[in-house]
Amino acid sequence: MATLIVLAALGWAGPVATAFADGGYSAPLSPRPTVVTAYDEPAKRWQRGHRGVDLAAGPGQAVHAAGAGRVRFAGTVAGRPVVSVAHPDGVITTYEPVEARVAAGDHVARGETIGTVISGHPGCPVVVCLHWGARRGSGRGSEYLDPLGLLGAVRVRLKPVG
Repeated sequence: MATLIVLAALGWAGPVATAFADGGYSAPLSPRPTVVTAYDEPAKRWQRGHRGVDLAAGPGQAVHAAGAGRVRFAGTVAGRPVVSVAHPDGVITTYEPVEARVAAGDHVARGETIGTVISGHPGCPVVVCLHWGARRGSGRGSEYLDPLGLLGAVRVRLKPVG
């Protein structure tokens, strides 16, 4: 019976509680950072939400690739410097605001420095934040994920059945 309850809980946890906790990912800041703004998925794709987490950082702090992959983008989006990395499992991680040390097409190892955090993330509740996001796919078919799920750090909430 206990096994059924655990399996049901994992099923209710959503797409993030999959096999990401296998050690393929690590936190993008070291030491392991404090989350100052949590992931908040909107009910509908077009609604407001927070599609990532904000991590407390220091100005100029090194940002590391959360997992091995290929740099998809390193440049400016809406006036903010962004780096995104495509991983072999189909996940794309994003890091903002980051002054890039990598270029699109570069291959990076897990933990490799990809840039440095700079100040200027809007809505950051502390002096400097790294906004870290994750998604699977691109365009309208993309599915945003709580990046903490990559670390096995997503809370499982039990919900009643039926």
